[in-house]
Amino acid sequence: MTADTRQLVDVAVGILHRSDGRLLLAQRPIGKAYEGWWEFPGGKLESGESVEQALARELLEELGVHIGPSHPLTVSEFSYPHARVRLHFHQVFDWQGEPHSREGQALTWESPCAIDVAPLLPASLPVIELLCEQSRGRQRPD
Repeated sequence: MTADTRQLVDVAVGILHRSDGRLLLAQRPIGKAYEGWWEFPGGKLESGESVEQALARELLEELGVHIGPSHPLTVSEFSYPHARVRLHFHQVFDWQGEPHSREGQALTWESPCAIDVAPLLPASLPVIELLCEQSRGRQRPD
């Protein structure tokens, strides 16, 4: 197997945690790669942006929310047919506004140990497993 040598695209990914432990998932809109698949919201970093800045911008653009501090969970690289990405998964516990679709995507709040939508983007699966383990221990970063 040959290594993927395509340019790496950095992506900020937001995991919004509701007080009841549910997580927000968004369905990729029509016309985008993997349309109809479910993922955590977020998007590409623009030139000169930090992960935190990109995450705040993307969640405002996609969901209409202003986020408080985000907490890094994990970083992973994944090669999709359309792109090679480095995903910076950040947990968000505090935000202002009610998340709503601003790009035509469906939204759902799911329990991390009982996700009821499919298909999920492959890069999200290990993170969902980690979040399920985290929820069982009810650990929240400081």
